Amino acid sequence: MKQKVVIKVSFNGEKKSRTKVMQAAVSAPGVESIAFGGEDNDQIVVIGDSLDSVNLTCLLRKKVKFAELLSVSSVDEKKEEEKMTEPGVQPMVWPTYQAGVPQYYYTIVRDNRDETCSIM
Repeated sequence: MKQKVVIKVSFNGEKKSRTKVMQAAVSAPGVESIAFGGEDNDQIVVIGDSLDSVNLTCLLRKKVKFAELLSVSSVDEKKEEEKMTEPGVQPMVWPTYQAGVPQYYYTIVRDNRDETCSIM
C-alpha cells in the first residue's frame, strides 16, 4: 500500500542541510519519490510503498536535529494511473541488441589409430 508522509524539517539556514535531508530520506527502504513543499519549502513529502514513517522521522532528526511528523495518508493508485495514460503521449521502447559477434571455438581431433603404440 502506497503512503504519503509529510514531515516538517528545519534547515537552520544551511544550504547543505537540504542535501542531507534528501540523502537521508532516499536511504530509507520503500521510498519512491521525494519533494519539498509547504511555506518556505520546510516540509518534505515522501511517497513510497510500506514506509515506516516513525523510522524516517527519527532518521531525519539525526541529520538536521528537528523533524516533526505532520501527516500520513494513503495514496490512491487509480489517480496516478490516469495521469500516466494521457492520450497524446506514448512511451518509447527501444529494442535491445547484443553487442559484438559471437565467437565459436573449435579444435582439430587427429585420428591416431594407425600407430601401434601411442606412448612410445
